[in-house]
Amino acid sequence: MTRATRFGVITIVVGIAVLGLKYLAYRLTGSIALYSDALESIINVATAVITVVALSVSAMPADANHPYGHNKAEYLSAVLESTLIVFAALTILREAYQGFMNPRPLDAPVLGMAINLGATLINGAWGTLLMRYGRRWHSPALVADGRHLWTDVVSSIGVVIGVALVALTGWTRLDSIIAGLVALHILWSGWQLMRDSVGGLMDEALSREIVDDVRQIIRDHGTGALQAHTLRSRRSGPRVFIEFNLVVPGAMSVGAAHAICDRLETAIHGYIEGSSIVIHIEPEQQAVASPEVRIS
Repeated sequence: MTRATRFGVITIVVGIAVLGLKYLAYRLTGSIALYSDALESIINVATAVITVVALSVSAMPADANHPYGHNKAEYLSAVLESTLIVFAALTILREAYQGFMNPRPLDAPVLGMAINLGATLINGAWGTLLMRYGRRWHSPALVADGRHLWTDVVSSIGVVIGVALVALTGWTRLDSIIAGLVALHILWSGWQLMRDSVGGLMDEALSREIVDDVRQIIRDHGTGALQAHTLRSRRSGPRVFIEFNLVVPGAMSVGAAHAICDRLETAIHGYIEGSSIVIHIEPEQQAVASPEVRIS
């Protein structure tokens, strides 16, 4: 079991504990907003299970049918997770509408808010850890799970504010209004997550900053070559793929050209751990007028 998978398993346990606390808060108060918050926690548990499965699949080594590995399973997980977030938001909107049309007074709002806030603190702490280590390990599934938990944190805070205002003013319809606003926020977060995940599935290039750094590495460590062009890059889960054409003097031996490639690969590996690099050697007759990297 990989370290990312272990984090995913812990997320399931955390999600079940938070779900229990939030459902208890709903049962104590009868608040539609707290019920909606508990409903989203069910989605948290479901997506945590999906994440563990995706991380397990992505950790499988490359094989004959998948020579580039199984890393994109994490992006599929993130897409499915964002879909579930949207579904939860629509369900919350439905409950908010029904609550608005048929309002009811709240029971034990102070105790319910206290329990809900305790569950929110747990979600916030764990979501922060997921995003921190997900970025460190280049795991989009963990980052997606962390973002989802923080979306839940924001919505939970909104729910508690709504319940507090209902208790103070006696305006019971405000409970449903707050729940509806939180659902709209969840919809927006789900859309952003889906957009980022689709970018990974579509082999979106690395950021401009990273690509510029790779070009500089080629300039610094490509001594002996003439230029580099057609640099392409993409990320697949924790793995990064980089390829480019390297133009060398026509009279250079294969051994000398290979030594330059080894030097470049070592330098790029030092900058992007776990990267897969393909360098295509070309003679100087293949030089282009405006190369991406001019070495000498």
